Amino acid sequence: MNIGIVTTWFERGGAYVSLAYKKLLETQHDVYIYARGGEDYAINNLDWDSQRVTWGKKIDLPVPTPIDCQDFKIWIEKNNIEVIFFNEQHYWKPVLLCNDLNIICGAYIDYYTEETIPFFKNYDFLICNTQRHYSAFNWHPHCYYIPWGTDIKLFHPKSFEAVEENVVTFFHSSGYDPFRKGTDFVIKAFSQLRGNTKLIVHSQKSLKECFNEIKELIVKLESNGTLICIEKTISAPGLYCLGDIYVYPSRLDGIGLSMCESLASGLPIIVSNNPPMNEFVSTDNGKLIEITRLFTRIDAYYWPQCLVDCDHLAKLMQEYVNDNKNIPLYKQKAREYAEKHLNWLDRQEEILNIFSNAIKIPLIEKIDDYNKAKNYDLSRIGRLRYKLIEKHPFLYSYLKKLQYSMIRFLDIMIFERHNS
Repeated sequence: MNIGIVTTWFERGGAYVSLAYKKLLETQHDVYIYARGGEDYAINNLDWDSQRVTWGKKIDLPVPTPIDCQDFKIWIEKNNIEVIFFNEQHYWKPVLLCNDLNIICGAYIDYYTEETIPFFKNYDFLICNTQRHYSAFNWHPHCYYIPWGTDIKLFHPKSFEAVEENVVTFFHSSGYDPFRKGTDFVIKAFSQLRGNTKLIVHSQKSLKECFNEIKELIVKLESNGTLICIEKTISAPGLYCLGDIYVYPSRLDGIGLSMCESLASGLPIIVSNNPPMNEFVSTDNGKLIEITRLFTRIDAYYWPQCLVDCDHLAKLMQEYVNDNKNIPLYKQKAREYAEKHLNWLDRQEEILNIFSNAIKIPLIEKIDDYNKAKNYDLSRIGRLRYKLIEKHPFLYSYLKKLQYSMIRFLDIMIFERHNS
């Protein structure tokens, strides 16, 4: 069977989710990647580029995850795609196109709002990788809960011993979004610790630019050698081998890939006591940080984001420092948990069955949600137009005049052609 995956396709979490599915599916099927044109490309990057990767046409559309549907349709027909699997698709027109073409389409669940949840009926099947997502979508007739995991061969410990003798080294990965991943909490809490400690932060953005309010603290900790900031893109398996304990006080997560990766790498975790982060913690493999506040994110994401208690985070980190002799035992327990619960290959048979047995839900059964999703896209583009009016009234006025002139020009051309 020919399966197409529509996704971001470069060094970031969403692409690694797609890559994990790709590796399982291509053991029995031909898998093609359509890299969305509205996102960064990894053309000629040997880790991401291949003959079965199509770099989608760039499209100037003011909505997240835009796709040129004509280009998308050509890709579908050229590769004879039978099932399409979407990664975090916010723009609904490509999903509706699959229904128009009578092609089976599914998605893994990550982003949704109260308003958009019903639109997911337009998918023929859904895969939820966390219990929290499944609780929001178990109404769907073909919704499956597949616990997230990782490649435990790629992510593995080099040693269970402490990275540096008599020093507890904390590690944190902030990727492209240090704020969402709570990097500021990590640095503030670390500054309170006593004893021989070190913090290594891997980020794909400048921390000083992201957190101006703690810029001086970052400089101070770097100058005394206890904080090391590595600010560049690094492919899997990343830098987990540099740490003993993984600290991840995330404000909000869809899945939280780095938690599974760190556990597989032999690092116990300290994470927010909020789903889905706390879904990966047992009594043996980590600690949970108390939450002080839950509140809605500005984009109205369905689940609230959380703020951790920074003093409690410091307390949990200090407990590992005080018990540094048992760090090898904690690291071994983390790896054992990953081997038992987080091996992505253990999900292979179930995922293959989902795709092989997927059926098309007739359009007539979802026509109401089809029309709602279509109108949602149109109204959202309209709302963005109004924002343009508010922020740039003179630019919008100019564009409207240009649009009017073009319409008048076409009217004149049609009129003259009709009367010639």
